[in-house]
Amino acid sequence: MPKASIVIPAYNNAEYIAETLDSVLAQTYEDFEVIVADHSSTDGTMSVIERYREDPRITILTTEAGGGAPRNWNRVSQAATGTYLKLVCGDDIVHPDILRLQIEALEANPDAVLVASARSIVDANGDPVIKRRGLQGVEGTMSGAEAVRATVRSGTNIFGEPGCVTMRRDSLESVGWWDSRFPYLIDEATYVRVLLTGTFVAIPEVLAGFRVSDSQWSVRLAADQAQQAAGFHNWLHETHPEVVAAKDARTGNSRAKAMAFGRRLAYIALARRMKKAKQ
Repeated sequence: MPKASIVIPAYNNAEYIAETLDSVLAQTYEDFEVIVADHSSTDGTMSVIERYREDPRITILTTEAGGGAPRNWNRVSQAATGTYLKLVCGDDIVHPDILRLQIEALEANPDAVLVASARSIVDANGDPVIKRRGLQGVEGTMSGAEAVRATVRSGTNIFGEPGCVTMRRDSLESVGWWDSRFPYLIDEATYVRVLLTGTFVAIPEVLAGFRVSDSQWSVRLAADQAQQAAGFHNWLHETHPEVVAAKDARTGNSRAKAMAFGRRLAYIALARRMKKAKQ
């Protein structure tokens, strides 16, 4: 069996999925498989994926419509056979060394269950909007509890999107796979549950690119994101008060509101930038 699995839940990513797959297949770490599942796309995503069928590293699946993102995220994750698992969304980009460096970090720290690196934020054309984002100054190895407190206090997901993260597959399985109770925080909520079982490693290098566009749901629903973040922080305090104190939750809730406002402004600027680029 391969040492690592890169899993890609695709949905209406026809414009970007080839770039995502190319970046995944270009890894300098060689012992990995790729599981990609199309979630009933209507834009020709599956036709693009089919071009890669002859690559022996790739397994192509289909997921029936319904169930939202959690259905396809769990579909590809449960199909993975590697010790280590990295989920990459169907429009994001990973750098060639990300898998090698993250697996080396996990293997150097036997108690570590999850590793994350910084990423750049890119627009629909792949051009950087923000060259470095994530981790909020966290670096090196720390307990999972410390990492959970850090992300709560920051009011945002310091670990980044799934493409920035590699975790032990058995740790993800042990917590019940991807946590969809807070839909906009499906990644962060899952990381937190995994981290409560072990140690965290932070790699400060920029090793992935997260793509945003002027039409993303986060443009319209920034306030809902902040509300769900507060609900998540409060739930963590109620269920794990020894990890997240009431003060931590209050601090995170306040910062989540401020970041929601800043995010709205950022997306307005991005929409203008994209409109100008298309003229």
